[in-house]
Amino acid sequence: MASGLLALLDDVAALVKVSAASLDDVPAQVAKTTGKVSGIVIDDTAVTPKYVVGLDPSRELSIIFQIAKKSALNKLLILSPAALILGFFAPWAIPPILMLGGAYLCFEGYEKVHSMFSKSHDVADPESGEGIKIITPEELEKERIQGAVRTDMILSAEIVAITYSTVADQPLLTQIAVMISVAIFITVAVYGFVGLIVKADDFGVHLAKDRFHRNVQGIGRGIVKFMPHFLKWLGYIGTAAMLWVGAEIIAHNIPFTSHLLHNLEHALADIPALAWFAKAFSCMIGGLLLGFVIDKIVTLVRPLFKKKAVTE
Repeated sequence: MASGLLALLDDVAALVKVSAASLDDVPAQVAKTTGKVSGIVIDDTAVTPKYVVGLDPSRELSIIFQIAKKSALNKLLILSPAALILGFFAPWAIPPILMLGGAYLCFEGYEKVHSMFSKSHDVADPESGEGIKIITPEELEKERIQGAVRTDMILSAEIVAITYSTVADQPLLTQIAVMISVAIFITVAVYGFVGLIVKADDFGVHLAKDRFHRNVQGIGRGIVKFMPHFLKWLGYIGTAAMLWVGAEIIAHNIPFTSHLLHNLEHALADIPALAWFAKAFSCMIGGLLLGFVIDKIVTLVRPLFKKKAVTE
């Protein structure tokens, strides 16, 4: 009896040691995963401010908080459990899902690049009233939040899928701990930074008031002038990151392209910064080309679905 109890205690102690050891790996795994999803995080940060611009300034932080809360809940209660269940019962489905997400990122990235250089835009005729919908500020706010959450859901799904693929060979406890940590850390980091970006111009206006010293007023005016340019360049960086990350996800899941990227990195191994840039730039160009192809396919297929909807 005593020996059986001692053996049980030994087993429990061994299990605790294993669990502790696996939890010790969590910070390293979180850091590794955060690096892998950095492109998506940049894109998420670049995209979100547009959903707040033009709304009541006094509501900006509240709106960002609502989007952040929904983003965290989606990651923690829907996407992470779904990834764990899928990884347990159908691990073969993870790479195709990652590749579909990567293809979507390439498509979205191409759409953004195309819109930058496209001179023709569809504009509703203001006299006819066609395409004009009058809504209240509350309805506009609700619409913006829903749009931001939809976009975030797609990017969050990519983040969760990449996170799971990074820890797929780890113990279940480590997987859960890393996925929770990454979900919370990235949500706080992204929306905290978005909050700073959105309120930066208000802070600049505050500093530019007459009650402050002339030098402080100059800093305030500088912030106000700088922020539109910063948001513009952040959008460019986010688009480039979207193309790069999307193409890299696909490339790493295809043996031929994965081998090509590996050879490229190996050839420039003596200059790590150049190796990283060459890989990222190659993926970005590849993502742009793939996005172009997908866009043409969508353009050809879309009318077929419209005709089907009309006939029904």
